[in-house]
Amino acid sequence: MNTIHDGGAPPVLRGNGLVLGAWDAESDADAEAWWRGQADEEFLRWNTPLRPVTDLATSRESLRGKAWQTAEGTSVSYRIADAEDGTVLGHVGVNMIDRVTRSGRVGYWVLPEARGRGVASRALTLAARWALGDGGLYRLELGHALGHAASCRVAERCGFPYEGTLRGAMFEAHRQDAFRDVHLHARLSDDPDQP
Repeated sequence: MNTIHDGGAPPVLRGNGLVLGAWDAESDADAEAWWRGQADEEFLRWNTPLRPVTDLATSRESLRGKAWQTAEGTSVSYRIADAEDGTVLGHVGVNMIDRVTRSGRVGYWVLPEARGRGVASRALTLAARWALGDGGLYRLELGHALGHAASCRVAERCGFPYEGTLRGAMFEAHRQDAFRDVHLHARLSDDPDQP
């Protein structure tokens, strides 16, 4: 069994018409897709990265950081790809892994050309099933900015019920000196499985 806790490379996950695999910082295609995702205006409307990705060099640096976190066992980052043609569609990650409480926080984004096709829901279902099963976590949280209705629908569709609102728990868009509220959703490993 390859658990999140051992810090090893996560397994490739297949299902729902997708393949979830590791990002490769040395791949031009991966670095370009990561940059486009991180620089997308819709992504930045709801997320404020601590270190903005502004070019291929910062994209590679960001991906290397994600690989290091995976090796340390504190995060697992997956590239979402189409199972038929391998086209990169987005990202799903299990972050802020706490080995003592067996918990983590999941996040995702989808490239503009892949939106509206259920990619986030399909990828979240695969990642959550692994994280709460063979990955060894008991609790998986999902937080999104208040008002992000699409992310709220994805959470609920994938069996992450709304648990409450966290006041001032994330940065405002494009700022690191102001905060906004977050809707908190979560799944437990013994919750009923989702399709």
